[in-house]
Order: sequence, then C-alpha cells, then structure tokens
Amino acid sequence: MTLMKNRTDVTHFLLLGLTDDPGLQIPLFITFLLIYTITLVGNLGLIFLIVLDSRLHTPMYFFLGNLSLVDFCYSSAVTPTVMTGLLIGDRVISYNDCATQMFFFVAFATVENYLLASMAYDRYTAVCKPLYYTTTMTTSVYVCLSIGSYFCGFLNASIHIGDTFSLSFCGSHEVHHFFCDIPAVMVLSCSDRHVSELVLVYVVSFNIFFALFIIWISYIFIFATILKMKSSTGYRKAVSTCASHFTAVSIFYGTIIFMYLQPSSSHSMDTDKIASVFYTMVIPMLNPMVYSLRNKEVNSALTKVLLMVK
Repeated sequence: MTLMKNRTDVTHFLLLGLTDDPGLQIPLFITFLLIYTITLVGNLGLIFLIVLDSRLHTPMYFFLGNLSLVDFCYSSAVTPTVMTGLLIGDRVISYNDCATQMFFFVAFATVENYLLASMAYDRYTAVCKPLYYTTTMTTSVYVCLSIGSYFCGFLNASIHIGDTFSLSFCGSHEVHHFFCDIPAVMVLSCSDRHVSELVLVYVVSFNIFFALFIIWISYIFIFATILKMKSSTGYRKAVSTCASHFTAVSIFYGTIIFMYLQPSSSHSMDTDKIASVFYTMVIPMLNPMVYSLRNKEVNSALTKVLLMVK
C-alpha cells in the first residue's frame, strides 16, 4: 500500500454517503442495523445448522454454507462503515482502508459469483443424473469447486485493486458513494483512466458471463429433464430443488450487471447507490431466507436444535 501512496497526493477519501438530510440519518441507521442483524443471524445461523446436523453434510449444503459465509463477509466489509457514518457522522476513510474495503468486497462478491455457478452444476447433476450423483459430486469435486471459487475471487480483487490504485489521485477526494466501490473511486482519478475502465468492464464481464454461461447451460438441461418427468412427485421435487437457487441467481446478477456493465457516462450515482444498497445489504439478508424458508431439511434441523435448547 505504501507504493500506492507514492503515486497520489490523496491520503484519505470522504464518503458522501446516501443522503445529507439529517432527519434521515437515524432512520437509515436503524434500518441498516436491522438488516445487518438479520444478515448475521440468518447466515451464521445457517452455517451453524449445516455444521451441526449430519443430515446436511451433502454437496448442496456445503455450497450453501460457503454462500452464507461469503454473504456475511461481503456485507460486513461495507455495512458497519455505513452505519458508523450515519450514527456519528464520520465519513472519512483512509487511502489504505478504502483499498482494503474494496479488496474484500470485490473478492467475496466474486466468490459468490462462482459459488452460484458451482451450485448450478450441483443441481444439474442432482436432477439430470441422480443415479450418478454420489459418484460425480464426490468430496474432492465439491471441495475443489469451492476452493476454485475463492481463488478466482481473490485473484479478481487483486486485479481490480492494482488497476484502480495504480491511478493517481490528486484532485477531489469526495467519493460520491457510501463505500469504496470501484467506479465511484476510479472517477476521482486525475490520470487517464480509459484503460482502467476497459479492464474493469472486460474482467467483470468475463467473470459474470462465464459463471452465467455455466448456470444457463445447467438450467437448460435441468428444465429439459423436468419437462420429461412423468411423475408429479419427481417434478415437484426437482422444481423445489432448483427454485431457491434460481431466485438467488436472478437477484444477484440483475443488480451486478446493472451496476458494472454500463458505460461510465451512463452512471447515475444516486441510482447506483440504491442498487448498491440492494446487493451489499439486502441480498446477503435475503439469501438465507430464500434457501431455508421452503427447505424441509433446514427447517427440520432448526426444529431439532430448538428442541435441544429447550
């Protein structure tokens, strides 16, 4: 990080936050505190259930446990900073802290991207090749898929941090956002950022569309298999198996594509802030609900734990 400092006159950034209206600071703080509390309880609780109940020691729940961990991590990279700014008005973030926040947010968001792709492959195997599921999705396979997701996430974050903070920052230090997101920080650079913007678009496009390609192909085969099913029980089970994942995929990629795959000239910072609230805070809160509310095995494990506590 010291090498980065030598390339810029800026030693800190000022996060302008969501709003300047003093009357909205406390209501927003209470709202985000509630969202973050639900996120922590939901994700950490789901991890706890998966670890505790041996019936959930399957590839699907292994991926789901990792997804919950990632949701907790990338929400924690952003939300506490936002709440601190709302509560005490301290919106100054140092150059290094800004880079660190950006790194971990990008890393864990990318890990989620590849975990969702891995989960789609897992669902494809379960629905389309049920007789070969245990021999296809072996421990080594799903562990390697998970490790690969984390490797891609941290590699991607390293690329973006190097790309963004190789620019010089010698003018405004006001980030028109509530956290150090790449487009919001990059726009402050006083050097030519054309190449950096291209790197951002191309790398993000590759990560998103490579994962989406795997998801699309998996679901084409899944839907084709479901349509051929003659048993209504098998049909309902297959749909139930995939519905939660398909919902999470739609929400996640919809907001990510909106945020990062539009030209910088088309960015409206106010609109971006609203979209950012959704994918940094709301999605990590929703995922445990999406995956557990209609999941009989998770509900059964939760009931078992509650009975043990009583």
